[in-house]
Amino acid sequence: MTAPVRRDILQDPEEFRSEVRQWLQDNCPESQRQPITAEEQFWGGRRGEFPSEDARLWFQRVRDKGWIAPEWPAQYGGGGLSAEQGKIIKDEMKRINARTPVYSIGIWMLGPAILEYGNEEQKQQHIRAIINAETRWAQGYSEPGAGSDLASLQCKAEDQGDHFLVNGSKIWTTNADKCDWIFCLVRTNPDVKKQEGISFLLIDMDSPGVSTTPIALISGESEFCQTFFDNVKVPKENLVGELNKGWSVAKALLVHERKLMAEIGSDSPRKIVAPNEAAHKYLEFENGKIVDAQLRSDLVDYNMQMHAIALTHFRTFEEKARGVHSAAALVMKYLGTEAEKTKSELLLAIMGSQGVGWEGDSFTAEELDTTRLWAMSKAMTIAGGSSEIQLNVIAKSVLELPQS
Repeated sequence: MTAPVRRDILQDPEEFRSEVRQWLQDNCPESQRQPITAEEQFWGGRRGEFPSEDARLWFQRVRDKGWIAPEWPAQYGGGGLSAEQGKIIKDEMKRINARTPVYSIGIWMLGPAILEYGNEEQKQQHIRAIINAETRWAQGYSEPGAGSDLASLQCKAEDQGDHFLVNGSKIWTTNADKCDWIFCLVRTNPDVKKQEGISFLLIDMDSPGVSTTPIALISGESEFCQTFFDNVKVPKENLVGELNKGWSVAKALLVHERKLMAEIGSDSPRKIVAPNEAAHKYLEFENGKIVDAQLRSDLVDYNMQMHAIALTHFRTFEEKARGVHSAAALVMKYLGTEAEKTKSELLLAIMGSQGVGWEGDSFTAEELDTTRLWAMSKAMTIAGGSSEIQLNVIAKSVLELPQS
């Protein structure tokens, strides 16, 4: 068995990188270094199934190493590593095209919130279960009447002594029909300022009164659901943080969600071609230059934008490693999702008539996937807070502009 990588955060970064690189070389199966399809993604949970024995082996090795969540505390199954070491692991996995061992909203969003706001019992119950892929989580924030204005939510939880009684619904609950648990914002006090009467609850999806209905999307998929709560009993111990103080938990979690949204597309199972490659495949060149001046200019603008975003990502990492609160992090969700939309629009323009297919033998899988991702890119500028809301946040919190 390979000797464990030292957890001393003072270890020389290049020495650590060398150890990580060697461990990956020895432990990542060759089949797990290939582009992934949606069918091959492992999401864990009670009903989760590994797509192959190599996928199971890869997950188990990474889990046992503590690298499913390398920066989480070791006592809950994390790696106990520094942010710099976590980035090195991520970079080295990306270098060999290693597949994500488990896809998990619990890891990306909920876990950090529980580690910050949860009590010890909640950490013991949920953090290790998330790392072990024993539970699959859904997010219950938006409602039919409370999207960008999330604080207007009306799903209520009434105090019944030893439990809350939850009634209402949540919408855009991704894959809720396949999940084991859902974390929800619920109204526990309707008589105060709307942000002050909200609590953060963890709800078992197997509880009586919980039901889901898939929502058909323009992309042809149905990963979103509407989730209904009809007199659902939720134990008091499932309250994260203080009663009526859930807005603080929600804001902390949204930081992680928006970071995830900013990185959307970096690990996509879709078989899409990069804009630069698409240009060489679909466009006419003369003397080494794209003939269409407008598309040439648009492609240059896109490449400059992506380079600037990459530098800003690195800047936020450096600031985080130094313990500095980064204002730049607030702009990344807006920049990332808008860039993804720009990329999709640019790809369709480059591909011409081959970029407007929906089905049929006249189009390649890459072309069909590109069209579907173009449709999905519109939703990404809404999910996690619309671009308009993000601009308001940036104006207020970063630029400190006067409010009208």
